[in-house]
Amino acid sequence: MEQLSSSSSYCFLLTIFIIFNLSLPPVVKSGDAEALLALKSAIDPFNALQWQGTHVCSWNGVKQCMHGRVTKLVLEHLNLTGSLHASSLILNQLDQIRVLSFKGNSISGQIPDLSGLLNLKSLYLNTNNFTGKFPESLSGLHRLKIIVLAENHIAGEIPVSLLKLKRLYTLYLQDNSLSGSIPPLNQTSLRFFNVSNNHLDGQIPVTPVLVRFNVSSFSGNAGLCGEQAGKPCGRTSSGPAISPALAINPSSNHKSKKGNKLIFIVAASVGGFLLLCLLCFFFICFVRRKHGNGGSKDVRSKGVATNEETEGGETSGGGGDQSGKQGGFWESEGLGTLVFLGAGDQQMSYSLEDLLKASAETLGRGSMGSTYKAVMESGFIVTVKRLKDARYPRLEEFKRHMELIGRLRHPNLVPLRAYFQANEERLLVYDYFPNGSLFSLIHGTRTSGGGKPLHWTSCLKIAEDLATGLLYIHQNPGLTHGNLKASNVLLGPDFESCLTDYGLTLFIDPDSAEEPGAATFFYRAPECRDIRISSTQPADVYSFGVLLLELLTGKTPDQDVVEEHGSDLPQWVRSVREEENESGDEPTSGNRTSEGKLQALLNIAMDCVGVAPENRPPMREVLRMIRDIRAEAQVSSNSSGHSPGRWSDTVQSLPREEHTSI
Repeated sequence: MEQLSSSSSYCFLLTIFIIFNLSLPPVVKSGDAEALLALKSAIDPFNALQWQGTHVCSWNGVKQCMHGRVTKLVLEHLNLTGSLHASSLILNQLDQIRVLSFKGNSISGQIPDLSGLLNLKSLYLNTNNFTGKFPESLSGLHRLKIIVLAENHIAGEIPVSLLKLKRLYTLYLQDNSLSGSIPPLNQTSLRFFNVSNNHLDGQIPVTPVLVRFNVSSFSGNAGLCGEQAGKPCGRTSSGPAISPALAINPSSNHKSKKGNKLIFIVAASVGGFLLLCLLCFFFICFVRRKHGNGGSKDVRSKGVATNEETEGGETSGGGGDQSGKQGGFWESEGLGTLVFLGAGDQQMSYSLEDLLKASAETLGRGSMGSTYKAVMESGFIVTVKRLKDARYPRLEEFKRHMELIGRLRHPNLVPLRAYFQANEERLLVYDYFPNGSLFSLIHGTRTSGGGKPLHWTSCLKIAEDLATGLLYIHQNPGLTHGNLKASNVLLGPDFESCLTDYGLTLFIDPDSAEEPGAATFFYRAPECRDIRISSTQPADVYSFGVLLLELLTGKTPDQDVVEEHGSDLPQWVRSVREEENESGDEPTSGNRTSEGKLQALLNIAMDCVGVAPENRPPMREVLRMIRDIRAEAQVSSNSSGHSPGRWSDTVQSLPREEHTSI
């Protein structure tokens, strides 16, 4: 009986509990609009944000949406005040945010816990009044690439947990009150770094990543030491460190006199030796000049070889010591200098001598020149392009154009970092991208064999990346890419597509008899296949269209189609589509979503390869159409593993292979 009574009581209490919970209003996750309005009430006392209506994606500062969710929120220089610390729950409701910026306001208090923003890639909180410690919650956001917290009042240590951020690209912490040591950052993706004007101390970690940055990244930290800080470790507050072997005991006068005599003898010996070396040096210079073997005509280096050295595809591996000395001599005499480009960029901590001593590997040869992977003694890696013609255009025009190209900075461009100009020698220095090119992704390499078909969503992502980068180039007056092809698209740290070799067609001598190779010819618009005709923006659009067709068909424009069908890639696609229309048959792979998106992307490509330049859409319109397709695809996405990756797979019913997604 007692057991029965106990069971009855338990059932009664459970019933009451269920009824009570059912009577409560349902818990509904607030939408982005409600979260943003709550955020506005906390930091916008002057009503700078005129947010009205329910269409959150049209609100001021909401730069991008996806599926109705905010993915990019940029609230900069709006005189926002108050604190975000109490709004952490509100911010974490915006869990689809990729880019978040409060730059240039007067927001104070601690930086809140942002651990709920799992999709966050870029965070800009610089130029505010934030206090407290570095937000360690950022270390758990594994997609985070850019952290900019400069010009605040953040104190405490830089957490070692930042090493978890394997994609970290930019870390700007300058002008704060940070203390302690610098973590041994070793992410190869880290390209921009600055911790100047803090209270950091200790030795700067000697990692292959941190040695890239020069003194400007570490200045204003009295306690820091190391080569990058310009202050060797071991100094004392009373002055420079004195080696124990050279210390003199002031109480031993006779020892001091003996020491002075010894120093005199050593100095005389060293002076005589240096004089002998100097005479030998002048003799060697005289002999070399007499025989017409002057070294200032070509860069001779262990890695970046001359045109004669690379004849036949080999890269010279000798002469390292001699080339290093020669490079330094040129720079000091003004016969050739390494000029760093890009306003606001951190100048990398290497010199012309470091570059000339670098060991190198030939990456390829094209119509503009040869490209090398240069590995310096410090371990820092760059890509160096040696231009074929170092005499055209004239020096002043070359410098002006280098400054113009060097100012271009965009996530879908490979940045030009520096250039070298000497007598009959021109080198361009770019960031090194270890993930290879789009050509290798599509077609494979010699070692890996053929490439795998890409998933159709990856095709859309690549198309958007390319269109975004090309539009950015076209927004700069007078600039075109001029040499767009799959091998000139490199894959970034997150496999984003980045354009390289842009803006270099100015360096092709129009009087040159050399014609572009087959790898370039079939990408060019019909009106620009004569090398004497300058590239235009509509011609870039044509090349973009050919590149899309290559992506969608898996065929190289310069060989596959011409050999198999006797026509170029656009003509072949037109003929296949005409046959489809005549037969009325539309082969299907069983996934209409993917087929529809691939067909829509194919339509864009065919618009781009129109024969008449005036009929091709501008890149702004091309990008809009691609983004519309991606937005529709994300709404109606079908994750079926049998969705085609190429238009040719759908048309020809080719057997599917394992997908490679980006």
